[in-house]
Amino acid sequence: MIDRPLTLMAVHAHPDDEATGTGGVLARYAAEGIRTVLVTCTDGGCGDGPGGVKPGDPGHDPAAVALMRRQELEASCDVLKISDLEMLDYADSGMMGWPSNDAPGSFWQTPVQEGAARLAELMRHYRPDVVVTYDENGFYGHPDHIQAHRITMAALEMTALTPKVYWTTMPRSMMQRFGEIMREFHEDMPEPDPAEAAAMAEIGLPDDEITTWVDTTAFSGQKFDALAAHASQGENIFFLKMGTERFGELMGMETFVRVQDATGAAVPENDLFAGLR
Repeated sequence: MIDRPLTLMAVHAHPDDEATGTGGVLARYAAEGIRTVLVTCTDGGCGDGPGGVKPGDPGHDPAAVALMRRQELEASCDVLKISDLEMLDYADSGMMGWPSNDAPGSFWQTPVQEGAARLAELMRHYRPDVVVTYDENGFYGHPDHIQAHRITMAALEMTALTPKVYWTTMPRSMMQRFGEIMREFHEDMPEPDPAEAAAMAEIGLPDDEITTWVDTTAFSGQKFDALAAHASQGENIFFLKMGTERFGELMGMETFVRVQDATGAAVPENDLFAGLR
């Protein structure tokens, strides 16, 4: 028996990432009495500003955007009943290839061992039983997602903890379905060029390679509301356009690939805490 609560730690890159890929599991496990810890690595300053002003455009103030996004993140955490929010507060690096990638202090420019040491301290404090982050490509190639993956895996090595470790993913069948839905909502959406289409086809995993399928249907309303809390980024959050009912139908399953395990729990599994309770 352990004298502390079972603990889930999710390591994400930006405010709003917590809701997109893990909002369901964060809400579900909080409801089950599990301590949920969210680590957000950047300040989100490369997000849209008030009125949808884009990074680099006149009137975009990264510091003001970061403050606004912090408030939205706290609101999202309230919706998902997240126990503990920790922010590393690195500067948002922007999308791959943006000038902000090279800015001093950006997350992308931070030495992995430096970021990992800070995260390792949080791991030693919270002693998570389950850690969730992105795969080595950050799911879709965003530099801050890739860096979050790198510091998480390095921090796990530093701490010599042996929790269950998962990378977020999506089954290719679901990716195909999302593509169909996006075309349904945007009838004038042009067909992607072959290179872009090929890159999209590589996102996610074949269904039979996914180890963990967690049903979060009962918490899809909380997940939708958590995304909606990030109102300043609404233009970029396609899922909000679906409405709550359609969203619940399509977003009620969150999927992962298990990459570290000390429990021997069989896969495929339907619970991140299989073998721990």
